Amino acid sequence: MSDDLVHVTTHIVRRLNVKFFVDTADLNDIKDLAATGLLDGVTTNPSLVAKSGHSNFIDLIKDICAVVSGPVSAEVAATDFDTMMAEGLYLSKIAKNIAVKVPLTPAGLKVCKTLSQQGTMVNVTLCFSAAQAILAAKAGATFVSPFVGRLDDIGENGMQLIADICEIYKAYPQFKTEVLVASVRHPMHVVDAAKLGAHVATIPPNVIRQLFAHPLTEKGLAQFVADWQKTGQKILPEGVQPMKTGRA
Repeated sequence: MSDDLVHVTTHIVRRLNVKFFVDTADLNDIKDLAATGLLDGVTTNPSLVAKSGHSNFIDLIKDICAVVSGPVSAEVAATDFDTMMAEGLYLSKIAKNIAVKVPLTPAGLKVCKTLSQQGTMVNVTLCFSAAQAILAAKAGATFVSPFVGRLDDIGENGMQLIADICEIYKAYPQFKTEVLVASVRHPMHVVDAAKLGAHVATIPPNVIRQLFAHPLTEKGLAQFVADWQKTGQKILPEGVQPMKTGRA
């Protein structure tokens, strides 16, 4: 197979792997969204854990990993290499689908390199530049998390950073790091990320639910229901009841 064909094939495969993670530590929200069958993973961070009010971080992560089969990002709390490394090793043993989350710092990238070489998924977080994303890829990160909303907050263009990182990663197919769009604030962040070819968007629960909504969908459904009721017909025969699956 030629190098050009390998490049094209790799690019197509990567673009097909569009994933939705939910960005929360609320177990009820995770269970509800996982029941849709559309959830590919979960990201947490110290702020989300504090907001959840859960008193035992490790138990919470275990519970999340039991609900979601895809990657679950659990973040280290330390900032020095030795403690961060010890925390990362401990977190990685909680479940097979743990992605250890480390900050984009020299110590964090050193931990990333070590854990990645051992076969552990690593999510490098707090990325705010394309230069940082290059370092994360070279360190073997499974995911790099650029924060688009926080860049927008200070007057920069968060989605331009996603475009830059996707362009760079596409030029170097040996980079296996996936672009995980973080700090998503609204549905257009999700749409723009998908148009740019980002691999993952990690989305707050309320924004995921907004993706379903459109006034014309609601209006059209109401009209269909009203028209069907006028016919007086039923699809299910008498005595046949819907199965209770617990899904929406």
